[in-house]
Amino acid sequence: MDSCDGLRAASRKDLVALGAIALAVAALHVATNGRFGFHRDELQVLDDARHLDWGFVAYPPLTPFVERIALGLFGPSLIGLRIFSVLARAAAIVLTGLMARELGGARLAQVAAALAVVVAPLALFEGTEFQYTSFDYLWWVLVAYFVIRLLGSEDPRRWLAIGVAVGVGLLTKYTMAFFVAGIAGGVVLTPARRYLKSRWLWSGAALSLLIVLPNLVWQVQHDFVSFHFLQSIHARDVGQGRADGFVRDQFLISTNLLTAPLWLAGLGYFFFARDGRRYRLVGWSYAIPFALYLLGKGRGYYLGAAYPMLFAAGGVVLERWAGTLSAAWRRGVYTATFVAMAAGGALAGAVILPLGPISPGNFALRNNGDLREEIGWPELVAAVAQVRDSLAPEERVNLAVLTGNYGETGALNLYGPAYGLPRAISGTNTAWYRGYGDPAPQTLIVVGISRRYAESHFKACRLAGRNGNPYGIENEESREHPDIFVCGPPLEGWAEFWKGFRWFG
Repeated sequence: MDSCDGLRAASRKDLVALGAIALAVAALHVATNGRFGFHRDELQVLDDARHLDWGFVAYPPLTPFVERIALGLFGPSLIGLRIFSVLARAAAIVLTGLMARELGGARLAQVAAALAVVVAPLALFEGTEFQYTSFDYLWWVLVAYFVIRLLGSEDPRRWLAIGVAVGVGLLTKYTMAFFVAGIAGGVVLTPARRYLKSRWLWSGAALSLLIVLPNLVWQVQHDFVSFHFLQSIHARDVGQGRADGFVRDQFLISTNLLTAPLWLAGLGYFFFARDGRRYRLVGWSYAIPFALYLLGKGRGYYLGAAYPMLFAAGGVVLERWAGTLSAAWRRGVYTATFVAMAAGGALAGAVILPLGPISPGNFALRNNGDLREEIGWPELVAAVAQVRDSLAPEERVNLAVLTGNYGETGALNLYGPAYGLPRAISGTNTAWYRGYGDPAPQTLIVVGISRRYAESHFKACRLAGRNGNPYGIENEESREHPDIFVCGPPLEGWAEFWKGFRWFG
């Protein structure tokens, strides 16, 4: 076997190792993803997936489109509807290892980088639910991979691939614009500025714009409602303290604390290593979004998708440093590294994965608010159906269920048809555009709205039922929205009421 054959064989074995890691992680998610229930955010995406459009208030259109495909393939299956998130996570793991290879890393560097993504709490979470952040994470990693290949090969045609990945990313989550700002800044601040004269860079930018153009048209037609939504959500997050601890969260959420030396070494590689100079653009593509989020009070997890490229470089640094040590010390370094990753991954998994029974004593449910928001949705719909069944026949003739948040809307529209419930109506996010129906309802079952609001806006309200769950799990629904009312139509008439019955959540 000549040297070229040996390199190809080694490359295949490296890819097999990365594939095995990704496959094991995917199997773990498939084995656990059906244990609890849908998260309120997933229920919103599911509801929007039945009303496909080129835009939605809370996010761009790609995620509902993918969920529509999953819904057609698997029906309302937890495991089936989450499978594309699992595949996205597996792909991000493999791509991280491939980035390490592009940077000159052999198998140990690639495996270390991939495993650092495996045990990162945010990345672990992305495989447990169907969220637009799952795909956003993948597109950031894919863009970073293409950028590293561009800088390593100096082939300007790779800007086309970057442009496509950026465009798809913008159709998934608008925060891709922060990564674009980082790449643009890196181009200007490094020798990569020579590409500003390349038609390939501008062709890639044009491709991005072409891909995102339908959504941009939708935004224009809807008065840039998503911009106003993001402003509102950001103000809420800052006001409630959700944006506090941004730097801390880089170590505890976006990455695993025990892998911090790896990504810090990777960041140092891009800025200070002699052979890292050609990749300095990548360092700026992390540093600039970091600064923007820090100054703008972004939430800690927003930057999570930027770390795989740092893990890739960190794996190379680790491998090269260990190569200077004696065999015994080298084994010790690798053993300590992988033991630390295993320990960090076990702790992250205990908090994030839906393990154990649904009970107040469950460790994950006690420590993970997102998991608690997966509990109680079928019970809510059953309670609404029970209220409907208690109504007089004349009250059921022109009946609607009005909800106060998108989780309730999604749950009722997912599970409600089995009970013969009417379509839920809501003023939250994109559901507001779907209106209140024609003819306008005369009897309302009101869920997720306070007694004070219901009595001040609707005729003849009465308490008719209670919302909760049989497990004793305290979450937003059981704590803040326990009452179900039956009311008449709005006091001010439907048209006037609906104008003001609109909010972002």
